[in-house]
This record gives sequence, C-alpha cells and structure tokens, in this order.
Amino acid sequence: MIELYYWPTPNGHKITLFLEEAGLPYTLKTVDISKGEQFAEDFLKISPNNRIPALVDREPDGLSEPLALFESGAILFYLAEKTGQFLPTALQHRLQVLQWLFWQVGGLGPMAGQNLHFNKFATESVPYAQRRYLDETRRLYGVLENQLARYRYVGGRDYSIADMAVYPWVVLHEWSGQALADFPHLQAWCERINERPATQRAYNKAHNEKAEAQ
Repeated sequence: MIELYYWPTPNGHKITLFLEEAGLPYTLKTVDISKGEQFAEDFLKISPNNRIPALVDREPDGLSEPLALFESGAILFYLAEKTGQFLPTALQHRLQVLQWLFWQVGGLGPMAGQNLHFNKFATESVPYAQRRYLDETRRLYGVLENQLARYRYVGGRDYSIADMAVYPWVVLHEWSGQALADFPHLQAWCERINERPATQRAYNKAHNEKAEAQ
C-alpha cells in the first residue's frame, strides 16, 4: 500500500495524477501546510526538508522494509519504475522525458512558485521581484509552447511523468499572470490533460480532502 503525505499544491497534485492514472491503491495523509503540520517531528522523519509531497511504500519491490521518499520528481520517477508506466524504456525517449521532468523541478516550479509568492501572497510589494518572476514564468511558458508545437506531449509522443509534473503548474496560469491564449499549443495540451478522467479524479479528490481537513 502507498501512503501519500499530501496537501493540494501543484507538487502534491503531481503524485495524485500518477496514482490515479496507474490505478495504484493508496491512502492520502493530509499535511495541512497552512497550519504548519509539515514541521511535525513525525513528518520530518519521512521528509527531511519539511515539504510535501512525501511517500511511504509499505510493500516496495525487492525490499523487506517500507520505503520512504521525498521530492516530487524522485517520487514520480520511483512510481514510474515500480509500475513500468509513463516512462519509456527506450533510452532516447526515456531521456527526453527525464530532461523535461528535471526542467520542471529545477525551472518551471521554482520560478512559477516565486511568481505566485511575490505577486499573490507576499505581505509587502517588491516590484523588481514581481516583474522578474512574472517575466521568467512567461519565458518558460514560451519554452513549453515551442516543445508542444513539435510534440503532442511535453516529453514527446506519449503522456508521461513529464506532463504530470508540468500540468499542475500551468493550470494555475491565471494566478501566474499568464494568458494561455498567447500560447495556443500549450493551451490545447492543457485542455487535453484536463479532459483525462484520472486528472479529474485527482483534482476532485484534492478538493474533497482539503474540505475535510479544514
């Protein structure tokens, strides 16, 4: 059984997208970051960076003890390896997916996150930071637009963990100050992902879990 320590943030959504797509049985353990629950001592043992998501696999393949993981990119990679899904086996296609996964965790996520922080949540106005992260988010959307003009999915021809990593950040485009109409290929991709039944299940579950936790 998979235990997912979770809150409905973009990084949390990445993992529920995978679990719903793969049909893996799992339980959600909410970690309400608005109440500081990510700093609890028990959670620190699982996620040493005090961030969600984190995962415990109670029945990892080939291991006799439960396996704990933190960092969303590492969790996606692990789940893809565990299930043999959403990560190609052919080296060229595999690397294509992995480089876009790393691009998201090292670029789009941090930049869009800072954009949201300074333009939506900061308690004081910092115009330089607001403009810098707004512009960088737009540049990264342009990178995605160019990729999706060539391929149906972020990592190439098939839906993959790269798409699962990117989508939760792009779906916040209005909050990020971005107009998807300026990026028609990205917009079409976003609509395709949104129409997937697993995407809808993941986001509905997030809404329900947050309502129950609060």
